[in-house]
Amino acid sequence: MESKEEKAKSAPLLVQMLIYAAVLFVSQFISDLMPKSFPVPTPVIGLVLLYLLLTFHIVKLEWVDSFGGAMIGLIGFLFVPSGISLAANLDVMKKEGVQLVIVIILATIILLVVTAYTTRLLLWISKKIKH
Repeated sequence: MESKEEKAKSAPLLVQMLIYAAVLFVSQFISDLMPKSFPVPTPVIGLVLLYLLLTFHIVKLEWVDSFGGAMIGLIGFLFVPSGISLAANLDVMKKEGVQLVIVIILATIILLVVTAYTTRLLLWISKKIKH
């Protein structure tokens, strides 16, 4: 009989890749159904979809954990094209750099505040449901 303390085995890497590919495939389909006036990027839909699958225990964390960790390890490499694009457009930074920095700072502050209050609201709702 296995004890509860034993760690669950992760799925083979190919199965984990297949799960991610299936989520992205469905996400692309959903993204194509969105109206053109409200475009939602496929990766954003994929993140929400994967979160829902994990939350409702349709997909177990062990099934996607190893490949997700490997992808997070590559995230710096994935931002290289953005850095090259930024370096190629330095004239835009010269003309509107201060405005861009102000917008980035304001957007970051707004994002942090909205995230904090949303988390606070969800924790409050969670406590009310449990009691």
